[in-house]
Amino acid sequence: MNNDEKQIPIWFFIGCLLTVYGALILCSGIYNFLVPPEHPVALAHIHADIWWSILLMVVGLLYTIKYWPSKIKSSTKNEKASKEMSKVS
Repeated sequence: MNNDEKQIPIWFFIGCLLTVYGALILCSGIYNFLVPPEHPVALAHIHADIWWSILLMVVGLLYTIKYWPSKIKSSTKNEKASKEMSKVS
């Protein structure tokens, strides 16, 4: 594998997916909150879909921000610079 090759970590994509799933579930939960179903499920008063979607979005955004591709590029430049400095020494 070439050292100049830029790779995007899989965790970035997982974070994006969790964020999108969280947003979709949040929309569904808000709709169910505003327009309650005729026959609600057990424990519907807890609104687990809203809480779960918020958790998914928070975790997804954390992964997305932490593994953002631009941060990877800057760290590889620092690693190359440190390798070159160690060769000179």
